[in-house]
Order: sequence, then C-alpha cells, then structure tokens
Amino acid sequence: MIRSKTQTVLTAAAASALLAACAVGPKAPVADLPVAGTGALIGSANPAVSTAQARDDWWRLYDDPTLDGLIQQAFAENNQLEAAFANLRAVRASLSEARTGRLPTTSTSASYQRSRASAATVQGLPAGEDAPEVDSYDVGLDASYEIDLFGRVESTIRAARADVRAAEAAFATVQVTVAAETARAYADTCSANAQIAVAERTLGLQRDTLRLTERLLEGGAGTGLDVASARAAVAQTSATLPTLRASRNEALFRLATLTGVTPGEASAAAAACVRPPQLGQPIPVGDGAQLLARRPDVRQAEADLAAAAARVNVATADLFPSISLGGSIGSTALESDGLGDSENFRFSFGPLISWSFPNVFAARARIQQAGALSDAALATFDQTVLGALQETETALSNYANELDRRAALTEARDQAARAAGLSRQRFNAGADSFLLVLDAERTQAAAEAALAQSDALVSTYQIALFKALAGGWTPQA
Repeated sequence: MIRSKTQTVLTAAAASALLAACAVGPKAPVADLPVAGTGALIGSANPAVSTAQARDDWWRLYDDPTLDGLIQQAFAENNQLEAAFANLRAVRASLSEARTGRLPTTSTSASYQRSRASAATVQGLPAGEDAPEVDSYDVGLDASYEIDLFGRVESTIRAARADVRAAEAAFATVQVTVAAETARAYADTCSANAQIAVAERTLGLQRDTLRLTERLLEGGAGTGLDVASARAAVAQTSATLPTLRASRNEALFRLATLTGVTPGEASAAAAACVRPPQLGQPIPVGDGAQLLARRPDVRQAEADLAAAAARVNVATADLFPSISLGGSIGSTALESDGLGDSENFRFSFGPLISWSFPNVFAARARIQQAGALSDAALATFDQTVLGALQETETALSNYANELDRRAALTEARDQAARAAGLSRQRFNAGADSFLLVLDAERTQAAAEAALAQSDALVSTYQIALFKALAGGWTPQA
C-alpha cells in the first residue's frame, strides 16, 4: 500500500514537470533592429575606411610594439576590468543559486527532549504525586520539491541567465573602453611630445632671428622695433611649452592608471614617443548589421530586456497556487538505542498546496511594475541601437573630415615654410623689411602648430572609431 502511494506521487510529479514549461504571463517583447541601420554605413564610402569585417585586435593595425605591450598590460592589470569580472562572477553565482530551484530541498534533524506533563492531565495518577518524566529521541530527514506548474522557477532561471548575458556584455564594454582609452592616452602622450618638438623647433628659429636683429641693431642697420618684435615672438612661443608639457604629463599619468601602475612607474617608452601611432591601411568597419552584433552595449540591452520579460512571468506566477511535494522519514524512540528499531520508524508523503488569496492585489501590483520595467527595457534597447549607429557614423564623419583638414593644413604648412624662406632671402637682399620676415615666421609657426594639433585629432578620431566599432574584446576573453 505504501509503495502504491509512492508511485502515485512520483507519477504526479512527472506529469507536473511536463507542464512546468508552460509559464504564465505575456510573451517577451521582440527586440527588432531597424532595417535601415543594418546595411552599409554612411561613412564607409570614404577611401580611408573599408567594408571588411572590423577587427577585435584593432591596435595591431598600427604595428607599434609599445602600444601592443601597453594594451596587453592594461588587460592584465586594469582595476576596472578586475571589478567588472568580479561582478560577472557574482551574477554567475546567482544563476547557480536560481538553478537550485529545480532541485528538492532537504533538511535533517536530530533532537532530544525530556518532558513532564501536568499532573492534572494524567488520568489515574494518585493525588499529590508528580507525573513521570519522559525522555524522547528523534532523528529525521525532510524533503520537499516544488512542482513548477506555472513556470515560476523556470522564469526565475531565465531571468538569471539573461542577467549573466548582460553582465558578460558589461564586462566586454569595459574591455572595449580600456583598450580604447589606453590607446588614446598613449596617442595623446605622443602627440603632446610631437607638438612640443614643433614648438621647440619654432622657438629655435625665432631665437636665431632675435640674435640677427640684435646684431643688426648693434651694427646700426636695425631698429629697436625689430628687436622688440622678435623678442615678443620668442616669448609667445615659449609660453606654449608649459601647457604642452602639462598635457603630456596628464596623458602619461592617465596611461599609468589604465595599466595599473602609479604615475612614477609610467611607461618610459611612451614618455619618449615623439610621433602619434600611424595607420598604414584603411580602417575595416564592416556594415550596420555586423556593428550591432558586435556592440556589447546592444547585447546588454537585449539581455536586460529578456530578464525583464522573464520577471513579468515570475510576477504573474504569484497569482497562482504553489504546489509542493513533501516527504519525511525518521525514527522516534523513548530510548536512544531504540532509534534503529523498525517499530519506531515513521514516514509521511503528500502534496502541499498554498495560495495567497489576501495578497492578490500585491501580486497584481508587482505584475504591473514588472511589465512597466519590461517596457522601459524595450525602449532602452531601441535607444541603444540608435545610439550605437549615431556614435559610429559620427566617428566616421569626424575622422574623414579631419583627414581632409590635415591635408589642407599640410599644404598650408609647406607654403608657409616656403614663404618664410623667401622672405628671409628678400630681407637679406634688402628687398623687404624685417617686419615681413617676422610675419612670415609667425605664419609658419602657426601652420606648424595647427598641423601638429590635427595629427593629434586624427589619432583621437581613429581611436574613437575603433571604440565605436566595439573592438578590444572577444567572446572567449
């Protein structure tokens, strides 16, 4: 008879398990991508980029061993990455905890109790005598299993699984940021050194001019105005150097932090770099569909949407009864050595149904809350997709236009240098005044500085484009 009842319970559990997949609540909203955003990128028509698949290890396109080593060090030592990975481990542990809902819960107990009843409750006890004291010993094992008839457990697991995907995408976002910011800090350091070199070369030429004007004045062929103008040019160029050196140090210290060291341990190779990293080939950018598939922020928003939708199902399941199968086995005896006797063996099996009728209004409020959060997650996903496309197209536009600007500034620098040389020749020949020479040198200095600044911006926009393309992480990382 006991075996028959046990078989009936197991059969009911198996039947309920088959129904567990039928979660209650609305279906998850569909995260559709805009068709117009999955084709060719608008900026991909520029010859500076190609439609080849974007690369994860984009920094290797620079063929710069120092940059390769710095990014490798950042991936190994960056504290933001370490924190993001710790958060990922915590979320994965939460998923493991959620999966335990599929398993029965068990508990063991062992107790000893000495008791004495009230004399008034014991029949036949002579007046004035105490009731006897009784010892009791008990050991047991209890087990219960929730039949996931309305999908609460499975929906909880789906939400936790989506949380893991979101945490993985968040970790990838930090990887992308660390790679891009490390490269940018290195490029900023090199660019600042390049601008310092330009300013120092200009300062050397201006000091030569100042010495010439002073000799002319001493020889009676020059004027005090020429000397004062030359000194003003020297002072003006000298004033740019402290700002450039401060910018170089700021970038170098930022690089140290990104690579997990103190400012005093900043890379000596980066500090000595005098030219920003250069690309020798077009940047591969792929298309819109590849971009959205690569972007970890888009995948994180999609995972957040899946988690929010699953939690709507969890909240909806609270409207329905909770059904559990429970069982207990054990032994109760008046003597400790009697716990193993067959006549002291006890057991119980049976279902337990609980339904919280008074809290139905609270359950419906939780459903409304979860539904609103799901709607918000869908809107966030749509906005994240649009933001990814905007960021990439903006980066492509900035890069292409700065390349055009640099080409024009290169021509301006070359012509300014030619004009300054001719002006000196004409001055030496007595054809022009010295003020024309100073004006030509100022124009040359300004053109040199503008070109150096444009070189820095080209590197900045290149790295911004690589960051927008979500390079710097791999699914296996």
